[in-house]
Amino acid sequence: MAKVALLIGVSEYEQGLNPLPSAIKDVEAMSQVLLNPEMGSFAKAEVLKNPLRQEMEDKIYDLYSINRNQDDVLLLYFSGHGITDSGGEFYFSTRQTRKDQQGKLVPTSAVAAREVHRWMNASKSKRMVVILDCCFGAAFAKGLTAKDSGTINLEQHLGGEGRAILTASTSTQFAFEQEGFELSIYTHYLVEGIENGAADQDGDGLISVDELHGYASSKVREVSPTMTPEFYPVKQGYRIFLAKSPKDDPKLNYRQEVESRVKSGKGKFSVFALEILESKRIDWGLTENEAKAIREEVLQPYREYERKRVQYEAALIRAVNEEYPFNEEELEEYQQHLGLRDEDIASIKQRVLAPKQAEYERQQQEIERIRQQQRAEYQRQQTGLKEKPESELSKNVFQPLSFLGIQTQPFEFETATITVKSGLFGLGKTCEINRDRTQAEFFLENLGYGVFIEMVAIPGGKFLMGSPESEPERRDSEGPQHTVTVQPFFMGKFPVTQSQWAVVTALEKVNIDLEKPQPSKFIDANLNLPVEGVSWDNAIEFCARLSHKTGKIYRLPSEAEWEYACRAGTTTPFYFGETITTDLANYNGNYTYGAGTKGEYREQTIDVGKFPPNSFGLSNMHGNIWEWCQDAWHENYNGAPPDGSPWMSRNDKRLLRGGSWRNDPGYCRSAVRSSYKRDNRSNLVGFRVVVAASLKT
Repeated sequence: MAKVALLIGVSEYEQGLNPLPSAIKDVEAMSQVLLNPEMGSFAKAEVLKNPLRQEMEDKIYDLYSINRNQDDVLLLYFSGHGITDSGGEFYFSTRQTRKDQQGKLVPTSAVAAREVHRWMNASKSKRMVVILDCCFGAAFAKGLTAKDSGTINLEQHLGGEGRAILTASTSTQFAFEQEGFELSIYTHYLVEGIENGAADQDGDGLISVDELHGYASSKVREVSPTMTPEFYPVKQGYRIFLAKSPKDDPKLNYRQEVESRVKSGKGKFSVFALEILESKRIDWGLTENEAKAIREEVLQPYREYERKRVQYEAALIRAVNEEYPFNEEELEEYQQHLGLRDEDIASIKQRVLAPKQAEYERQQQEIERIRQQQRAEYQRQQTGLKEKPESELSKNVFQPLSFLGIQTQPFEFETATITVKSGLFGLGKTCEINRDRTQAEFFLENLGYGVFIEMVAIPGGKFLMGSPESEPERRDSEGPQHTVTVQPFFMGKFPVTQSQWAVVTALEKVNIDLEKPQPSKFIDANLNLPVEGVSWDNAIEFCARLSHKTGKIYRLPSEAEWEYACRAGTTTPFYFGETITTDLANYNGNYTYGAGTKGEYREQTIDVGKFPPNSFGLSNMHGNIWEWCQDAWHENYNGAPPDGSPWMSRNDKRLLRGGSWRNDPGYCRSAVRSSYKRDNRSNLVGFRVVVAASLKT
């Protein structure tokens, strides 16, 4: 009796098929264990690497034809692509295997299984084993349709009396190689089962083909549950012995004990199991290092399986944080890529997705509520305007309703001004808030998902930029005052909100340097707080995304545009007068300005729609959040452009305007200027956007 093997590995392909780097390593590893006299004890195990078609056919023919006897064991091992033609015929790929322009196999470039079958039938040997560690682009099994087309019936193609066929997988996924394994996963455990004797399930000192497959199959499924290796024995095929194992070997006995304990513990050792194993180790005379190495090897597939689950969960968490809802088909494809079944990830999906889905549904309900309120408010405004005399609507009405080529619509709103009055007999002063109604023009930019940006039309004009030397708490950087001419533009009614940020950054796949998807420190359920924690570079990138999405040119305002829009025709420190109150703005109310009184210190940002806007229709221009401008920082206005364009320089500091929730009221004046480095992120800083003709930068 002779034991002869032909081991074929095809890693390299000339065209049309992906390379399989582990295939050559597979045949080398199989050769070592089969030729080892203490293991496989094969007389011959020829290795064929990346053969041409004729060479492969010749070697397979020789395996079955040269002086074979009935008791000889003949093993054909193939690691590479297996392919079917349009008629369902199975082929072994060669280095030359290719497909035509229609994607069909060119049969003369591969070895037909029917020819191999014919040579096997002609052989005298009645003990033949075929091991197919094939990657099909869709792996195959009995009766399973492969992606290359055709239905593969292995018994029909390769079966016969006294034969056993072993296949790596019946999965339709690509599962040939495994992260962390030098060999393909199935071959890894075939080699391991022979090398350490672990495949000898009955302890008789021999490893039969069914025992070897059973060991490798169970290990593969522990690592990659969707892979289901198959075994097809035909008439005594399962009784073919491929290798031997040491009988009563302490290491093998310990390994089998470890295997039993780890299976019952579902991949873990209980305290009691470890105590029993330690006792067994001592009884069998193993060193601590020998026992530890065996435990680590047995635990490897369980750890690999758990690594995949952790990897899946981490990716799922990133996905729901970056864009939700996401592409479910891609999620399923990723699950298949990892080789995980639905039951393997069910608890992960429940843990990660259920809270996000509930949050998303609440947000959608709130968005719909806000949309309905907006529609109702607009209809109410339209009805109210029709009922008012024309004289009452003259203030800030922009005609016509096309502004900078963009169709607009009117909106009515309430403004507030502060009047400072002296007390009785001239003692003390009080602040009185007066309210009035006016009208402006705006358009809604629909971002999708029920989220809009309200862009208010700002008419062009001239204004005196900076503050007079007589203004309380005035700084040198606010002068000298100078006249600036500003062209018409649109400006966001509010700073960019967290909901607007989330939609734009999720939908536009453009590089942006963010530490986390939602950068803000202060977050509410409606995401209607201003986004903060964003750098100047982040704000610029947001504008690029928004421009790409809408087709309009969105950008940051120039410093001159910002102050012009904030003042809205006023010359006082604040657009509502000589002083400020926490009834009209969000700042540190522990401090006062001018004749103002102390008020509330909220210690964080608040909803952007809380306070009345200025006469242009812009809200939150004082306090709540500092706002980035396009300009670079300059110490004063000497040399500033008179046309309202951004004033740039080589320094990396950028302009901030408006003050924040944490600042004293003096920092919230219309003329106040500050700066941060362009990459600085702070929960005091956000931005708003403008639409206008392009300005020089």
